[in-house]
Amino acid sequence: MLRKLLFGAAAAGAISWLAKNQDAAKAYVSRYGGQLKGAAPGAREPAEERLNDPALARKVESEVFRDDALPKDKISVNAEYGVIYFRGEVPSREVMEELTTRARDVDGVRAVENLTHLPGEPAQTT
Repeated sequence: MLRKLLFGAAAAGAISWLAKNQDAAKAYVSRYGGQLKGAAPGAREPAEERLNDPALARKVESEVFRDDALPKDKISVNAEYGVIYFRGEVPSREVMEELTTRARDVDGVRAVENLTHLPGEPAQTT
């Protein structure tokens, strides 16, 4: 009985927090949702098909900057545990969004952190 009561209280607390903090919840899902793909047993690709982080970063660079529409010279690409990090200066918000969209479509990418900034804006740190 006590266990059910505690579980119900925890569930109610989580629902309450999510209702109050929808933007924060969406940010968590955006940031960490891709990482859950590999969390389920059997959902991970075989070891020989997984890329190490430097190889994944190069693969993302190759696929994202395939055409000349995106500025490659001012953007750095890093990977940590399958999460891609973009840093640098981009000319517009549309380019920021395009980087994220293209990187998410690359096989092996678990999540994308776009830390780019517009000209005149300070660089993001997290």
